[in-house]
Amino acid sequence: MDIKPIKTDSDYRAALAEIETLMTAGFDTPEGERLDVLVTLVEAYEQRHFPLDLPDPAEAIRFEMERKGLTPKDLEPMIGRSNRVYEILSRKRPLTLKMIWRLHRDLGIPAESLIRPPDEAASV
Repeated sequence: MDIKPIKTDSDYRAALAEIETLMTAGFDTPEGERLDVLVTLVEAYEQRHFPLDLPDPAEAIRFEMERKGLTPKDLEPMIGRSNRVYEILSRKRPLTLKMIWRLHRDLGIPAESLIRPPDEAASV
């Protein structure tokens, strides 16, 4: 198996092209093993060169609301009265630790997103 690190954009594109040809490879075959190694290398390259920022708390909550079809009323058990929910969603008030625990537990929102400071540009 002749595999080398992905160091350049052309290495990256070549690895993606090869991954595409190996997508139907069997699990315990040499092609399947090559696919597994290439995917690992591509993931490492993408994490270094294309990092994804976590959403701020309000964005994370809105995303989960949309995904699950929730209304602000549905958040009251986790956040408090409706006016408090709207303050959180509009970034006028930060989440408390209890709110973070409840949102993480009840909605499965990653705690890393809930504890992240709100985006400065978004709160203006």
